[in-house]
Amino acid sequence: MVILTAFLVGLTLSLVGLGVATIRGLALWRLVKRTGGLFTSELALFEERSARAEQLLADADRSNQELQAATERLRVSRAQLDVLLGSLETAQRRTHWLRAFLPVR
Repeated sequence: MVILTAFLVGLTLSLVGLGVATIRGLALWRLVKRTGGLFTSELALFEERSARAEQLLADADRSNQELQAATERLRVSRAQLDVLLGSLETAQRRTHWLRAFLPVR
């Protein structure tokens, strides 16, 4: 009788332990599944932000190239303006004496 009681107690404890292990295993599985989902969503968000940053950097690079081209055009235009202003000054100096004969407004 003692052996049967010991056997039943051991069997009961084993079944309870197996139940507890199963419940905790399921809880762990759910936690891993949820955590994996969070990691996946965060990685997707990170990839989206990285792609956006790459796009912004490409746009900034393109804008920088356009700015450099515009700066070069401005430099050329400024040089042409300086030549024209110099020519105008020279023409004004050469025709300064004609002002004496022109009516003043």
